[in-house]
Amino acid sequence: MKAAIFESFQGPLKISSVPAPGPRPDSAIIKVEACGICRSDWHGWMGHDSDVQLPHVPGHELAGTVAEVGTDVKAWQPGARVTVPFSCGCGACVQCVSGNQQICDNYTQPGFTQWGAFAEFVEIRHADVNLVLLPDSIDSVTAASLGCRFATSFRGVVRQGRVTGGDVVAVHGCGGVGLSAVMIAAALGARVIAVDINEAQLEKAIECGADATVNAANVHDAVEAVQQLSSGGATVSVDALGSRATCYNSVSCLRKRGRHVQIGLTLGKDADPPIPMSQVIAKELEIVGSHGMQAFEYSEMLQMIEDGKLRPQKLVGELVTLSEACQRLPELDNFASVGAVVIDRFE
Repeated sequence: MKAAIFESFQGPLKISSVPAPGPRPDSAIIKVEACGICRSDWHGWMGHDSDVQLPHVPGHELAGTVAEVGTDVKAWQPGARVTVPFSCGCGACVQCVSGNQQICDNYTQPGFTQWGAFAEFVEIRHADVNLVLLPDSIDSVTAASLGCRFATSFRGVVRQGRVTGGDVVAVHGCGGVGLSAVMIAAALGARVIAVDINEAQLEKAIECGADATVNAANVHDAVEAVQQLSSGGATVSVDALGSRATCYNSVSCLRKRGRHVQIGLTLGKDADPPIPMSQVIAKELEIVGSHGMQAFEYSEMLQMIEDGKLRPQKLVGELVTLSEACQRLPELDNFASVGAVVIDRFE
């Protein structure tokens, strides 16, 4: 099969012909029809993630068709159209038994703990726990765009942030995760303030349902700007980027009893960002993380998409070939693209 491989961190990605994976007893082999290019993939390519072992094939935002299943797989047969959470559970550890497969103690993650979906085929371990059946109405490109960014944002906004129609939600960083969070919060009836330093991203946020925007590059104090627009502070604030500045600003812009949701990864130079803990105490703020979404939780999100309440296809900015993805992945930290970049041709 064809796959995009890098042999050194921050080194070139090249298309190679490699053996297709075969299924272990608990696995399914997925013929990949589409795969998103995510900033998490960039972190892996940079060497920020200890799970990545060289040589490596990235890619964790995938959709496709079951091609083969292992002998222990009971719920799936070849031909089923599926997607998968980026962080897959084992189904047996304490976390999985409690329903929290997204933080499985023995997690597997295509594109990180194993070769990923920048390839024609990918293996998904513990298939009965992790595969998600796709409705016929949701095409593979749209399904791949759900991958990490949209599904993680959905759980972050709906479950961790507990957003309702009475909330004012600030979203810091309007890349794939942030635009997803904007769309989801708006669909829940919240008033949404989008914050970014790129005017094109902010314009896209308006298209996704944001009521107001703040260009943090053009204002003296982004926190103050959010507080003014929200008449005293956001009730829920999301750091969708994962930088020292966006994390700090997200916590700082909250009103009393507000909730900060950390979705963006804080890695590399942005590891362990400072948090205004004195405000957390004085305002009785909540700080919660959000790491993916369990396969069994996808049904609510998929139903909202089928009902037209969510339109993740609006977040797809560009379709590329596997060869083009080799050039695009190293450029992700430039934030040049508006909307998700998705591989839909394996050439």
